[in-house]
Amino acid sequence: MKKVNSDVAYEHIRKKILSGEYPLGYPLLTEALSAETKVSRTPVREALHKLKAEGLVTLSPRLGASVKTMDVKEFQEMCELRLALEGHAAGLAAKNHSQADLQEIKLALDGMRELTEKILGAADEAPFLEDLRRADVRFHIGIMTAAKNELMKREILRLHLVNRIVVGPINLSPPNSTKDELDTNRSDVLASHQEIYDAIVAHDDPLAKQAMERHIQDIISKSLRQLTGAGKLAPRHLTEDELAYSG
Repeated sequence: MKKVNSDVAYEHIRKKILSGEYPLGYPLLTEALSAETKVSRTPVREALHKLKAEGLVTLSPRLGASVKTMDVKEFQEMCELRLALEGHAAGLAAKNHSQADLQEIKLALDGMRELTEKILGAADEAPFLEDLRRADVRFHIGIMTAAKNELMKREILRLHLVNRIVVGPINLSPPNSTKDELDTNRSDVLASHQEIYDAIVAHDDPLAKQAMERHIQDIISKSLRQLTGAGKLAPRHLTEDELAYSG
């Protein structure tokens, strides 16, 4: 089926934002976008409103449209919403999961465990971090799927989409950490994932919710400490795996 002009404009602008070609704060001028996409201004405006609803674009009566930027306060508010939704999703997963869901989550957890063990035995963890992040993404998406609430899953993924465009990966280890400190952090993170999984397997929805909330809160606390005093968050590009996490 042929795409309507607003869809053409939407996909073009969204792709440019996600790739980083349109960086944070980039002005999205209707006339220029109309020329780029070869559609009229009306469908471009429709596309911009759709992207605003996704949280990727800011629309101002005076300044027009631009790629979304975020300050520390907005980041904290987004994290608090993520905390509420992902905690609740874990509780739902404990009640609603299938055996196939459990298998998917366990495969991700097993991957995290294997990679963490490699990191603990290595002088340099850098070669393993990309695969570890992929396994972590798979774990969280598996829980969202097991919750059996598509509306909630879409909203969590939307939050991740905005979060990862604006913020990018957060360094959860303190600057100048020693090898022992890094290893302790990795082990703690793995243990928190195991706790979440065990509660889901046991159909213990309050414990699953609490375990996920503790895990997400730990990330939020470390992220906010890193961002304190930073003001506007730095621009960055979205990777293919982050796009996969974000839907």
